[in-house]
Amino acid sequence: MYKFIKRFFDLLFSFLALVVLLPVFIPIILLLVLTGEHEVFFLQERVGYKNTIFKIWKFATMLKNSPNMGHGDMTVRKDPRITAVGRFLRQSKINELPQVINILTGDMSFVGPRPLMKVGFDRYSDEMKSKVYNAQPGLTGIGSIVFRDEELIITQSKLPPQECYRDIILPYKGALEVWYQQHQTFYTDFMILFLTAWYVVFPKSNLVYKVFPSLPKRSF
Repeated sequence: MYKFIKRFFDLLFSFLALVVLLPVFIPIILLLVLTGEHEVFFLQERVGYKNTIFKIWKFATMLKNSPNMGHGDMTVRKDPRITAVGRFLRQSKINELPQVINILTGDMSFVGPRPLMKVGFDRYSDEMKSKVYNAQPGLTGIGSIVFRDEELIITQSKLPPQECYRDIILPYKGALEVWYQQHQTFYTDFMILFLTAWYVVFPKSNLVYKVFPSLPKRSF
């Protein structure tokens, strides 16, 4: 029943979101056409529900050849591959809004584990791979909230970016997504949506651990 009702609300609110966001999308589309590399959308393969592959929608924020430049699939603080307009879109999270299309088509939900690229997913252990995407991937999720400063963590780490992600971030991120699946309720989903908005305004807050006291704590 939970999944059925959740899908109903995903359909309803993703359709309404597209209608409401259209006045926001139009100037962004025009701006992207006229600046940078003139790319509007970036479609990228991600791992989704039951480990199936789908294409995620985002506004383009990086140079076309960025996967073959710098740190490859890793993005660091003040990454030079990010365009001027892209930097604003990423900081404001507006670049993620086209994913309402993925929600409408059923590839994603509003709340769930964030869908990883296959190269990132393959760094999980086989046991974790069998658990992470037993829930529909989400536009936002508990991992997105706790790791809202992921780029800063990677940039400030003494480890190379790939090692920092693999050895420090990914194991904890996996534990968070498993926690979410063990605590899936309408209350949990609502509070994750609320906290997502909260951290846009108060990025240094620790409210997430007060709302979810059973959440595994970050030690870094």
